[in-house]
Amino acid sequence: QVDLVESGGGLVQAGGSLTLSCTLSGRAVSVYAMGWFRLAPGQDRTFVAMMDWRDSNTYYADSVKGRFTISRNIGKDTLYLQMNSLKHEDTGVYCCAASTRDRGIRADGYGYWGAGTQVIVSS
Repeated sequence: QVDLVESGGGLVQAGGSLTLSCTLSGRAVSVYAMGWFRLAPGQDRTFVAMMDWRDSNTYYADSVKGRFTISRNIGKDTLYLQMNSLKHEDTGVYCCAASTRDRGIRADGYGYWGAGTQVIVSS
């Protein structure tokens, strides 16, 4: 069992920054990858960024490249998402996810999900 808890969301003006955190507990040794997905009203979960837990390689959606940075604190089993130059279209609930069997960008490859943290970017 893997448990995920996100924090750090909030209301920010366009052009501003936020840092999201996701704390991992439980069977952390079984994790292959962790990622961030965005859920907006009327839309499916949208891939934002992911990190291979084995070698820390990262991958980003084209829409956030150069603006967002995914990172980890190994000792604290925590995943971060630094979001800069935020845009109105970045608005949504950001969910942290963990996979124990895949290292991809598809939401259905991730079996464990946090409840999410709300990010609102005002234009």
